[in-house]
Amino acid sequence: MLTVIGIILILLILLFLVIPLFISKQYQVEKQVLIQRSNLSVFDFLKLLGNQIYYNKWVMMDPDVKRTSTGVDGTVGFISYWDSQVKNVGKGEQEISRIEAGTNIESTVRFEKPFKNTTRVSMTTISVTPGQTRVIWKMAGQNKYPMNLMNLIVPGMLGRDMEESLGNLKNILER
Repeated sequence: MLTVIGIILILLILLFLVIPLFISKQYQVEKQVLIQRSNLSVFDFLKLLGNQIYYNKWVMMDPDVKRTSTGVDGTVGFISYWDSQVKNVGKGEQEISRIEAGTNIESTVRFEKPFKNTTRVSMTTISVTPGQTRVIWKMAGQNKYPMNLMNLIVPGMLGRDMEESLGNLKNILER
């Protein structure tokens, strides 16, 4: 019996070490929503990282999170820091790295806890009509071997949370 358990454990370990060899280390998730508001009003709301407390599922997970920031929100170089005792919220920072007025906000999210990682985020707004804006939210990053095994489930998990957050954004901006 112990031999069988030993063989099963060795096979599982090998499986978790071999499968990641065939999985990309890169991941990218993209979700979008159509909002019944002008492009300028949507863009002006999104470029302020402080507004994420109203729509971003991950930011809203811990009402007691400690937040600090440096710089001027909505401008390149602004950094929002968070530190939470809630494991799924963790500790990290988000820095605005590029802004294309009226169309795109790019930022870098650096996670410290529960794991170290860096993700690139972009929020793009496209005017569909004068009163209608498409928001495209992209997240891209990578996981090192053998953690890239997580790339089999990360896009689905991130995608669901991004869709929920975009739904929150739509509800807020269409009020």
